[in-house]
Amino acid sequence: MSARYFHGWNVVGATFVMALFSFGLGFYGLAVYVAALQRMHGWSASAVSAPVTVYYVAGALLTMAIADLYDRFGPRVIVAGGSVAMAAGVAALGVVAQPWQLYPVFLVMSVGWGAMSGAAINIILAPWWVRRRGLVVSLAFNGATLGGVVVTPALILLIARLGFARALALAALVLLVVLLALAVGVLRRGPAELGLGPDGDPAVAAAGPRPADGASAGRRDALRTWRFWSVSAPFALGLAAQVGVLTHLVALVTPALGTGGAARAVSTTTAAAVLGRLMTGVVVDRPNRRIVASATLAVQIVGVALLARAPSAAGVYAGCALFGLGVGNLTTLPGLILAVEWPRERFSALVGLVVGINQFTFAFGPSLVGVLRDRAGTYGPALGACAVLQAVAAALILLGPNARR
Repeated sequence: MSARYFHGWNVVGATFVMALFSFGLGFYGLAVYVAALQRMHGWSASAVSAPVTVYYVAGALLTMAIADLYDRFGPRVIVAGGSVAMAAGVAALGVVAQPWQLYPVFLVMSVGWGAMSGAAINIILAPWWVRRRGLVVSLAFNGATLGGVVVTPALILLIARLGFARALALAALVLLVVLLALAVGVLRRGPAELGLGPDGDPAVAAAGPRPADGASAGRRDALRTWRFWSVSAPFALGLAAQVGVLTHLVALVTPALGTGGAARAVSTTTAAAVLGRLMTGVVVDRPNRRIVASATLAVQIVGVALLARAPSAAGVYAGCALFGLGVGNLTTLPGLILAVEWPRERFSALVGLVVGINQFTFAFGPSLVGVLRDRAGTYGPALGACAVLQAVAAALILLGPNARR
């Protein structure tokens, strides 16, 4: 291996692909599964959406403790196990015959989601990078965004050509083969296994043994501090609003743009998410990351306001673009703030806790938007509520301590 090349870049590539599949099949793909199950079986929206809420809640509970599992077994074992669980769940969705069967299937899938979602990406990359943490985390999370661009359309095409069961079986097989190969061939616990330190620097001696109960004690201590909640609470509120808007985006813009225009609006949002994450990744290692987070939320509020007014097609597209600029950043910034405000040895435990709290909260975002829309007969009040949540989040994030390394 070249003396200049650092294996950490291979790990970044592996987490990018992991995010592509885990978010593509375990997050964006949910809308495809729900629509197909309703169409094939004639099941009600509540019959198929309630298991999805259980899926997110179960995944959030696992995410809160995933750092302990990564610490004990290492990323190779956890990613391999998560791949098997998600593949099994996706394949089983293709053969369910009764609504109650969705619950055990989604619970199996939630194991894969909890093992390979946002917290896992941060945990896997943390030992490898310090100076370029913001850039590499942003690069890896772009795999999550592209999951909606690549995997979801591929699922729709496969279902149309092969049928629901065969398409999901094929998707599960591809996920399993690719992620097992990456887990075995690329993932390691950290650069110390290669005799290196973070960023490819020379290895340094360990500071001392880690306390046996450090992770659980660290979580308990953090939960008692405003410093922790000043990260967790704002992003939980911001993501609840964001996921609520994303879930209803097609229904929201279709009256103004038509079916084809709605597809273009979703593509605009996704493209803006990739652009926003890359732009933030380039600069986020220098300024105060809390200010970056607050500014991101402010940009999204402007986008939501444009979507609420919808004066023209151009206004809708502009709203989607501004809203999309923050879509990726709200999932990457919590870990980046924790990385500079908490000791490195506590990072994995705390990022799992924050992401778990966020996921538990945003599981109810789509229901909030749906209920407000049904009561008002229009999306205006629901979008207003989302803007208020994001405004509160933008203010709260600035009330935490100054970022420090």
